[in-house]
Amino acid sequence: MSDVSTVSKLARDKISDITSRIERLPLTSFQVKALVVVGVATFFDAFDAMTIAFALPVLIGAWSIKAQYIGFLISAGFLGQMIGAIFFGRLAERAGRLRITIITIFVYSVFSLCCAFSWSYTSLFVFRILQGFGLGGEVPAAATYINELVGAKNRGKFGMFFMVLFPMGLFMACLAGFWVVPNFGWRWLFVIGTLPAIIAFYLIWMLPESPRWLAGSGRDTEAEKAMTRIEKKVEKAYGAELPPAVTVPVATVSVTTRFAELFRGIYPVRTIMVWVMWFAAFLANYGVTTWLPSIYKTVFKLPVGKSIEYSIWTMILGVIGPVITIVLIDKIGRRLLTGLLFLLGSVFFLVLWYLGASTITQVLVFASLGFFCSSSICTIVYVYTPELYPTRMRALGTSIATAWLRVASMVAPFFVGMMIAVYHDIAWAFFLYGGAAFIAGIVVLVLGVETKGKVLEEISP
Repeated sequence: MSDVSTVSKLARDKISDITSRIERLPLTSFQVKALVVVGVATFFDAFDAMTIAFALPVLIGAWSIKAQYIGFLISAGFLGQMIGAIFFGRLAERAGRLRITIITIFVYSVFSLCCAFSWSYTSLFVFRILQGFGLGGEVPAAATYINELVGAKNRGKFGMFFMVLFPMGLFMACLAGFWVVPNFGWRWLFVIGTLPAIIAFYLIWMLPESPRWLAGSGRDTEAEKAMTRIEKKVEKAYGAELPPAVTVPVATVSVTTRFAELFRGIYPVRTIMVWVMWFAAFLANYGVTTWLPSIYKTVFKLPVGKSIEYSIWTMILGVIGPVITIVLIDKIGRRLLTGLLFLLGSVFFLVLWYLGASTITQVLVFASLGFFCSSSICTIVYVYTPELYPTRMRALGTSIATAWLRVASMVAPFFVGMMIAVYHDIAWAFFLYGGAAFIAGIVVLVLGVETKGKVLEEISP
């Protein structure tokens, strides 16, 4: 046997060993603590999106911002997130999931504080791009880390518990906006956004790097050390000896990857499906959430407090949807559940377009129901997408997918702003969301693959 084939076999054996040991781990308080700590980042991703939404009704008057420029300010953060997702996604494959998570948390927190001290439209625009640069890299790295930490049996529910923090972030931002803005001013919303920096210090000493990534990168000694550390913590929390590991075979080994590999073998179809799924889900999600308070204020002439209060009802449904999805994801499956939610959401948005979105009641009811669906999908995609790529490019594939999230998040606010400024009509925005959701639903049902109950290495060799 040649040296190359010997190394390849040793690498496969190590990856197989690590995978088998992860698959046998029961869910304990250790994994839950890891989920909560890392999940705080996802919480603040959503919190940040709503921060600008609830600051805007005040800033529009204070800085005399024209309607067509409001969308640009909303989109600035998403532009930074798109750049950050692509940049840090590649780094997460080289430097590790946890290390990139920590670095990006610091970047996000520092520039969130800068946003709080903005003195003009331009300064806030620039700081939101830089803030988004950190946030865009952090969320996919964190989601990939959580995905690799648990076995196939619990991965769906565990990942959904992690991602349900996203709609909770939206909801808490609504509550904060309702109370903080009138009493303390909009700047304090951005000050709250600096809190994840504290979490970063906790991450440094509490959690080990992903053993799956370490083994896949050829760092066997570190992988063994990290895996042993996790096993000891799980065993202590479990209160009993861990069950025996069942060997999981590994077919191939590759410690490096390139962007082009997303379009080789079985992955081109998956990549196209994933990109469509992310774009359509977040087109509606951020189009609704970032604009609702301003729509109520500018289109229906409601006071700021009442605008925020109406938006809170929408956010409540945005939390209920993902919570229900936790129960359904491992029963119905990722593919079917996602496809059905897309089609159902498209019905609500298209009905709102058909009615003309001419009354507050119409917007409140049908936008909220559509958001119920899109919010659920936005949590599923963070579980589903990492499952569709192998360890060597899991962070990269997820990060590039989130870049499409950011593209959608820039398009949606800008489109709504133009509808208000030029046509004084928001109905066509909901036609855009409904049409995109319908197309995505068909694409997912036709091109998607089911991943529930399968080991990651079996789904994506």
